Amino acid sequence: MSKHDGKDKPKGGGTIALNKRARHDYHFEERFEAGLALQGWELKAIRAGRANIGDAYAVVLQGELFLIGAQITPLIQASTHVVANDRRTRKLLLHRREIDQLTGRIQRDGYTLIPTALYWKGNKVKADLALAKGKQAHDKRDASKQRDWDREKQRVMRRHNRDA
Repeated sequence: MSKHDGKDKPKGGGTIALNKRARHDYHFEERFEAGLALQGWELKAIRAGRANIGDAYAVVLQGELFLIGAQITPLIQASTHVVANDRRTRKLLLHRREIDQLTGRIQRDGYTLIPTALYWKGNKVKADLALAKGKQAHDKRDASKQRDWDREKQRVMRRHNRDA
């Protein structure tokens, strides 16, 4: 039996970054899982928790999918021979049929492709992409009212069940 059984290693699947504002600004229709083509310094920075996808979106260019606006802040001890651009355009990896399907929906139906989360899957970084339509101001107010009403219903139900 070896000294290290791998018990102290964290399991994969941990969340790296979330886009919490996206749920407030968009209606999600469909979700996709895409891989990210990253450089070595980016992977080290992600392991250190320096990723932000709050302003990010995905776009189809020449039949390929790219993530624009995602920020991965480089570490101070990053290599000196690599020019680290924290907001560079990163390629998203999907199957051809999925890219074709997304291209059609984005161009014809006016959808936007928004990254909602970055997470580990094994030793690879994956992005959760949502095909989304933007919410209007009145939609946001309705969602807020519904959320408040649901919260109040839960309070009343708890109070009623406790008294019974």
